[in-house]
Amino acid sequence: MGPEPRELGSSARSLLLTILGEFVRPRGVPVWTATLVAGLAALGVEEKAARQAIARSAAHGVLESRKSGRRVSWQMTTAGTRLLTDGARRIYGFLIDTSAWDGEWLVLSVGIPESQRQLRQQLRTRLTWLGMGSPTPGIWILPDVTKVGEVATIIDDLGLAGHAFAWTGKLASIGKTDSLIGDAWNLSAVEDRYADFLSTFGKLRATTPAEAYVAQVRLVHAWRRFPFLDPALPRELLDHDWPGPQAAALFHRRHDEWHSQAQTYWTELEALTGRR
Repeated sequence: MGPEPRELGSSARSLLLTILGEFVRPRGVPVWTATLVAGLAALGVEEKAARQAIARSAAHGVLESRKSGRRVSWQMTTAGTRLLTDGARRIYGFLIDTSAWDGEWLVLSVGIPESQRQLRQQLRTRLTWLGMGSPTPGIWILPDVTKVGEVATIIDDLGLAGHAFAWTGKLASIGKTDSLIGDAWNLSAVEDRYADFLSTFGKLRATTPAEAYVAQVRLVHAWRRFPFLDPALPRELLDHDWPGPQAAALFHRRHDEWHSQAQTYWTELEALTGRR
């Protein structure tokens, strides 16, 4: 499962999750509190907010602490590692597969009483992360039948097996596909976000390790929103050139450009803060 909506802003905790995913998880070793605080400070986060973000991530089961004298280091938990690994797989694989669409839709019907708001939000979060849209209350759609297993897992996890059913097939010649898509997803808002992404990172340059670190965190932090916002509809369902693939190409190009220097900066930061 990927990030929830509250983690998609520019909060200290959201930035920390990006740092953990890019620099801590891949190395698989504990990291000092001072290193995380310094890494967030480079992004403009004050120390108090940084420490609160670390504490909240621990409270949510992403990190666990280890004491070494009077100092504290942090290790990724099994659940935290799985969360960020699954997120990374979705982020880096997003919009890579552009194969032709077979015309098949996956449709899910699930009824949850209005009184169970938390359960409704959990379902919405997870189905939206999967790319599904809801054209009308209680109905979710996706032009990708290969994800039926993932939908079934979500339904089982939330204890909704007795309240849901799904089917797959082609649309009948009733109603307009454009209207269906417009009701299920706000594509114009997503397109505006892509335009901002292309404008910002098309012009951004980084020449030093410190600049590359900040640029890479900003890049990944911005890009990780799109798998939640963009349903990645097949080309056959879009009436014009969708900017998603162009943005994806820019993301990978910039990430490759900045990755080495950003990792160098993090290594130097670990060495510097490790001596304190």
